Amino acid sequence: MTSPTYRSERLEKAYAALSANYRGADIDLFAVCKDKRDNNPVMAGDFMATLGVPTHAGAAHTLPVYALFKYNDIKTVLQDAATYTSGFIAKGLGTFFGGDGLIILAMDGETHRKARGLLQPVFTPQSVNPWRAEIERNIRDEFILPLVPHKRADLMHIGLYFPIRVIYALIGFPQDQSNDFYDYAAMGLTILAGPQLDKAKEEESRKLAVQATTTLYERVLALVQTRRTEGATGDDLVSRLIRATFEDRSLTDHEIATFVRSLVAAGGETTTRTFSSVMTLLLTTPGLIDRVRADRSLINKLIDESVRFEPTSTVKVRQTSKDVEIGGVHIPKGALVQCVIASANRDEEAFDNPDVFDIDRKPKPSFTFGFGPHMCIGQFVAKLELQIAVNAVLDLLPNVRLDPDAPAPQIVGGQLRGAASVPVIWD
Repeated sequence: MTSPTYRSERLEKAYAALSANYRGADIDLFAVCKDKRDNNPVMAGDFMATLGVPTHAGAAHTLPVYALFKYNDIKTVLQDAATYTSGFIAKGLGTFFGGDGLIILAMDGETHRKARGLLQPVFTPQSVNPWRAEIERNIRDEFILPLVPHKRADLMHIGLYFPIRVIYALIGFPQDQSNDFYDYAAMGLTILAGPQLDKAKEEESRKLAVQATTTLYERVLALVQTRRTEGATGDDLVSRLIRATFEDRSLTDHEIATFVRSLVAAGGETTTRTFSSVMTLLLTTPGLIDRVRADRSLINKLIDESVRFEPTSTVKVRQTSKDVEIGGVHIPKGALVQCVIASANRDEEAFDNPDVFDIDRKPKPSFTFGFGPHMCIGQFVAKLELQIAVNAVLDLLPNVRLDPDAPAPQIVGGQLRGAASVPVIWD
């Protein structure tokens, strides 16, 4: 099979580097989490460092760290943004985005409420559904259909690319500049790979990240200014954000460019990893693909159970705004609290048979997309992309199955989890 014309060596290297940065030690993460739930559910110390992966706090902080492993403890933290704040991210990951504190992940209180009020309406299911036809065209026509004659492929050769193609089209970048999309995405992945466990390595990463940040910001700002000059009448994301109002306030060009820049960085890679896990679990769970192929209403359940069972991001971090007590453990004001999502999503007190992949389980919120005020703002776009991609694979690749001559896919990672390769064949 010839290499697709859209393949970008720069993007693939950036994605591999990001994955390596957050992979950490090759351990059974879920077994370790179960041991913590049973024996040390509120751990004093940096759990993520023991896995060999950095967090959004960066390497330079000297704050005390605690890690939580129980579902209810983590739920309490994620839904109480006043006690467990996110502003520290501006001094960690935020510095790789230029350090102006405008990334929504690093906002607290009224600043976050007002920013969310402006952004959220653009990403509701009702707002996202009109994009369905465009997303279907991108995924089916540009990525899946060209595979059909070859009868063999690694699904991650499209899984890395279609989420970027989709999000950039929705943002409003000119469609005749699609090769630029992958360069921009590579810059975004370089920014996300900035945090390191080693301070010296982190400083070197910061230099590369800030260069990428500046270039991305300039490209996005130019697009925002063009759309505003044109009247912002389109249905693209930038035009919608220009028109958005909340409590008699609109977003400035700088605010829009800053938000979209962060979406450029993270909007594709999380969907890529989730797609890899969804397809791996679909293809390796006995009898499941036949059920889903026959009843496509099960795809939403497949996605929801996949993100519970294999969360793309295994930890979310907050900082205490006052002294607190969790599970009988005193945690001082200013401490970082690591909410280990991979553990909460498999807590026996929250889910029956949590280590069994079961799309028929009774619905209950998992924390992969977050919970409370900072729940992922783009989750409905991601789920729509995944739904369309799974349907397209089942529709266009008859009897798709794992390639018996290739290594089976493996979902790995201490933090950003996913499968690097999903080799398949079809009739």
